[in-house]
Amino acid sequence: MKPSRTSLKIGELATGQDLELPIFQFEPADITAPSVYIQANVHGAEVQGNAVIYQLMQLLENCELRGKVTLVPLANPLGINQKSGEFTLGRFDPITGVNWNREYFDHKVDVAAWYAEHSHLADGELIQAYRAMLVERCQIRLQSEWGVTTGQQQAVMLQRMGHEADIVLDLHTGPKACKHLYCPEYDAEAAKLFSIPYTLLIPNDFGGAMDESVFCPWWQLSEYVGAQGRELTVPVSAFTLELGSQEYIDLDDALVDAKGIMAYLSHRGVVADSVPAAPMQRFACYLKDYKKFHSPMGGMVEYLAKVGQPLVAGEPLANILRLDQYGSSKVLTPLCLSQDCVPVLHFASASVYQGTELYKVMTNVFVMTNSE
Repeated sequence: MKPSRTSLKIGELATGQDLELPIFQFEPADITAPSVYIQANVHGAEVQGNAVIYQLMQLLENCELRGKVTLVPLANPLGINQKSGEFTLGRFDPITGVNWNREYFDHKVDVAAWYAEHSHLADGELIQAYRAMLVERCQIRLQSEWGVTTGQQQAVMLQRMGHEADIVLDLHTGPKACKHLYCPEYDAEAAKLFSIPYTLLIPNDFGGAMDESVFCPWWQLSEYVGAQGRELTVPVSAFTLELGSQEYIDLDDALVDAKGIMAYLSHRGVVADSVPAAPMQRFACYLKDYKKFHSPMGGMVEYLAKVGQPLVAGEPLANILRLDQYGSSKVLTPLCLSQDCVPVLHFASASVYQGTELYKVMTNVFVMTNSE
């Protein structure tokens, strides 16, 4: 099956040209499985997700699909085109300074009031009504008489498409990073299916990102309904996949991650073919144990700790070179941590201010599953 292609206008430039997104969709004639929404490149320099979508579409063309799959590469045209010399700066909205991935709408649903009006509905009808409400609230937000910012316009339009799906995957990368997955705590078993060795288990709270904007309202509904004595499993799954480092694509590696996504879709019944999860050790920590290490001084950094490789307490993390201190003991300062960790990402540049976020590391790491 070949995908259909459409476009979506998400804004206008100062010179009047439309900003449009390409949208690809696979829609089988007989839909019997969850629907899927996948987007990539919300941050301008994080391009590997586009390569994964490319490989994934080729795999989807040659399998039997039971659910609708919508794919949105190049999801942030403003950020992608925000260049300075050879670098892409598109992490923050240049107008407001807000992170492009923190522009999503917090519905703040009064779940008690909503459920009081809809408690008579059967589970399927209840889910359908709640989804329609979330989509409608996005539309109302976009039509505010006071308008919305450029970044909010884009984000809420993406979020609206996400709310229409049962499974949402947001594809990102880090500055210099290993692969890792942001996974809500209630859906931890899903992390064992993707081709990603490290998982951050995040609380079921809204922090501004796309995945949270999608799953948090459903988690809140499920929790409230449960407190009323009615069991309702969270019907929506949403994850952020961090696929390595920015400003770089690798088609062979993209195929590995596309196959990992296929394994998850197979497990959910979206893909009729049986696709096994890649055999690998998978490790995790809770978000509270994901620590930021900030540079204690300015200078030039030699990054010693390799991302994705465990670091024993006391082993060198980095060196800070201060040539202005040449001839003194301060010319080279080694940096170490006092606890075992796994470095997940580090700052892209070797030139840093004091206080720069040098590394993010996982602590209190545990094994999720062994190699199969």
